[in-house]
Amino acid sequence: MKKQLFFLVGTIACLCFVAVMLHFIKHPVKNIREASGYHVSEKKLLSPIDFSMSDSFQTAEAKTSEAPGETPDSVTESPETAAPHAGTSLSEAQIYSYLQGPKSWGSKKAWSGKWGVTFYDGAKFGAFGCGLCCMANLYCSLTPYKCTPVDAYHYAKKNTGYHGGGAIDWGYMRDSLSLMGFSCSLGKKPKTYGAFQKMITANLGTITLISSNESKCYWTDNPGHYVTIFLYDQKTDKVFLADSGVPEHNRQWISLKLIYKSLKTASAWQLLSVTDYQKDKDTWKHKNASGSWVKK
Repeated sequence: MKKQLFFLVGTIACLCFVAVMLHFIKHPVKNIREASGYHVSEKKLLSPIDFSMSDSFQTAEAKTSEAPGETPDSVTESPETAAPHAGTSLSEAQIYSYLQGPKSWGSKKAWSGKWGVTFYDGAKFGAFGCGLCCMANLYCSLTPYKCTPVDAYHYAKKNTGYHGGGAIDWGYMRDSLSLMGFSCSLGKKPKTYGAFQKMITANLGTITLISSNESKCYWTDNPGHYVTIFLYDQKTDKVFLADSGVPEHNRQWISLKLIYKSLKTASAWQLLSVTDYQKDKDTWKHKNASGSWVKK
């Protein structure tokens, strides 16, 4: 009787162990990605970005048809200045501030490009390109090299798990920028404004995720939108803003408090800090920002 009881208990324990091992064998990739800051589903990457910008396409329009990728045909940019490093000065004239949308391209605003009306992997760039504009802004402004947002799009697709055809997630931006030679890290909104000021002071540039759901102090119809900030001035407490989705905001000096109040806390991360660039760690070294776009 005792032998039968021991045999039954042993059998049950073995079955439980097999069930647990099968669970972990089936779900390892999902667990690893979530631990590293990615937001994933079984088929599609989830993004913290919601599109309701003044210069972007509506979702219905973005699904109407698919067009081939853009072919470079007009503007070529060459490296103009040496790359700044942490502790060195950067001028307003060196800052790139690409625009993503179709309205800007239609009126040929400075920093707009044909990408705003072009389809990539089934969706129009104007509907999802804010994060890629931020990446291109950083690369062009802080290195001796140049690229367009579309170049950043293709680079991220080739070198990270980013699938394209939608907003790029935090983890893929971080991984792409690291391969471009940047020292960068993801961060959450600091509990105090003073801590946020110190963080921005130490950065060469910062990608921030803002939302009008947090505050309508500056953005009024942007549930989720990446913007880039540079050149924090401690005396005035202002930053130089590169906003790809709202042309009226682009290249404006605004109070850092407006950024702090608007950070999207519903996202896993609120900002990406860039603290340095090292040319020898840049695996890209992309020389030209070619294609159809307007530079003032």
